[in-house]
Amino acid sequence: TVWSLCRRGERVPAMEEAAEERAAAPGAAELEDAAENGTEGEGGSAPAAEEDAAAAAAAAYSWPELRFDLPPRRRYHFADQFRSPCSSSAGNFLKGVKWSPDGSSFLTSSDDNSLRMFYLPEDAYSAAAEHTAEAAVGGQDSYGASLQVNEGEPVYDFCWYPYMSVSDPATCVFASTSRDHPIHLWDATTSELRCTYRAYDAMDEITAALSISFNSTGSKLFAGYNKAIRVFDVHRPGRDFEQYSLLKGGEGPTGIISSISFSPQNGMLAVGSYSQTTAVYAEGNMEPLYVLHGQLGGVTQVLFSKDGNYLYTGGRKDPYILCWDIRNTVDIVYKLYRSCDTTNQRVQFDIEPCGKHLATGGQVCFSCFPFILVLFQTIEPLKHDFCVLIGRHGPYLRPSRWPMGDRVPSSC
Repeated sequence: TVWSLCRRGERVPAMEEAAEERAAAPGAAELEDAAENGTEGEGGSAPAAEEDAAAAAAAAYSWPELRFDLPPRRRYHFADQFRSPCSSSAGNFLKGVKWSPDGSSFLTSSDDNSLRMFYLPEDAYSAAAEHTAEAAVGGQDSYGASLQVNEGEPVYDFCWYPYMSVSDPATCVFASTSRDHPIHLWDATTSELRCTYRAYDAMDEITAALSISFNSTGSKLFAGYNKAIRVFDVHRPGRDFEQYSLLKGGEGPTGIISSISFSPQNGMLAVGSYSQTTAVYAEGNMEPLYVLHGQLGGVTQVLFSKDGNYLYTGGRKDPYILCWDIRNTVDIVYKLYRSCDTTNQRVQFDIEPCGKHLATGGQVCFSCFPFILVLFQTIEPLKHDFCVLIGRHGPYLRPSRWPMGDRVPSSC
């Protein structure tokens, strides 16, 4: 389900309007010509023109502000296309969903070993879309998936290329890893397989990655295995990779590497393992920096804050999200409660683009925590009858996707 969060004091132009505003604003080349030729625009000198352009841009856009005194509205609803083909019951269930970096689409993973991509309607980011009728639960799907990829085996993880843009088809790709298969790089416009990245074990057999993530520049693909990380060059598919053991010094994480996250600022990455351990490494040479203990269950997700100073970790059947200050990792900074201590499903969390709120799923509700200095309070949860797997904000904050559902045993 795609929801719209109500906001205060926001004006976000549609994609087409934003393009027109950028075209109408004075370009860098024009300003340089004006400076070289000594010409003056309407505002006077070239610096004055730059100031006018900056002021116009600031007036045209104000940062969104989340508002929780009003309930969110259900903008789009998808259910029928995820149901089992042999039964009308909810035998199939969602395992994850991720926004594309440009905010034009989102990608889902479900228990039928399929990845589905949904493009948002062209008017999804317009102000008029806020006044559309709310999607009904139990009704027909708002629209169908733009493409579907069948992996054949359970999907372990998937991720978008970080610089994906629908305006540049060459960047419209996402990677996935599934049981007994190499890492696949899929074309998000044609659903064709672009290439594969293969890792082999000591018996020269393909071994599947359990987690994958592009680095911040999109040049490397990091893959988590049992007690090891393998790094692939995105531009060189095949079986060439660098392998790093995580047991250096005997203090690194053991077991399956379940999650990888890159710091947006300082060239570090964090890995979480099912051994209840999180470790932080230098991206360049995989030098171990910190090893963090404290999760009650196996670590299922690690995520850096927007400024790169804090690291958030969540675990399986662990009701707390832990916050670590990577500048001083002696103690846990604080804990955020969520209801997931009796479910086996992987419940994930996300931080909205402005970095002020953390959203998390739960067994019966979706919760959001505001970051206000060191004072934290839980905003009134949105309750559901099923497990809410993820609360993820879109890159432009307007729509959020909250997939929900439990495994319901049924026979065909």
